[in-house]
Order: sequence, then structure tokens, then C-alpha cells
Amino acid sequence: EVQLVESGGGLVQAGGSLRLSCQASGFTFDDYAIGWFRQAPGKEREGVSCIDSRDGGTRYAVPVKGRFTISRDNAKNTVYLQMTSLKPEDTAVYNCAVTPYYCSDAASWDYWGQGTQVTVSS
Repeated sequence: EVQLVESGGGLVQAGGSLRLSCQASGFTFDDYAIGWFRQAPGKEREGVSCIDSRDGGTRYAVPVKGRFTISRDNAKNTVYLQMTSLKPEDTAVYNCAVTPYYCSDAASWDYWGQGTQVTVSS
């Protein structure tokens, strides 16, 4: 069974940092790209970042570029999202999801984790 488990969310003041983790099981982790998404109350889900399989190519949404860093440790079947200089606008539930091989505009996100709450106070 495919399983994705997010962790690392919490309450932090503006300007602070958090590191989110997405631990995967039930599939060949190295063959999949992993994306981070977020959804704030009353708003649509938006893509935050994505990392390709094996080669580790990355993409970032404009609002987080320069502040967030995505990485993966294939030996641990885990993807991380290091978030720095957090802003209240970053408050949302963050989910990870998987798609075969590469991040792309046409990616189909077949499996999702339950999510972890990030709250940034001003």
C-alpha cells in the first residue's frame, strides 16, 4: 500500500523556520517525483515545490522562491521542505504527493499524504 506521511508542521512566528518531512513507503521511491502543495482556508490548493526522481531537479512557486528549499534522501525514502523567512501568508495545510519520474505541468498526482498544519503568526 502506498503511504505518504507528512510531519514537521507547527506554529512559528513570522521570520522563523520549519522543516517539513514527507516519508514514503509502498512504492519504488527513486522512480517518482515528489511535490509539495498547500491549501489555506477558503483558498484553492496551490503547488509549492517539486523535486524530480533521481536527478533531483527542482521547481518552486514564485511566492516561496528563495525562502523554501526542497530536497530528497532516497536512502530514507524521504523528501524535505526547508522553509525559512516564513510569512503569515504561508499559513496552510501542507501536503506531499507523488507522480512518476518528473515534475511537469501535466503531472498526475496519484497519491497524497494527510497533510501537516503550518501556522505563521505576525
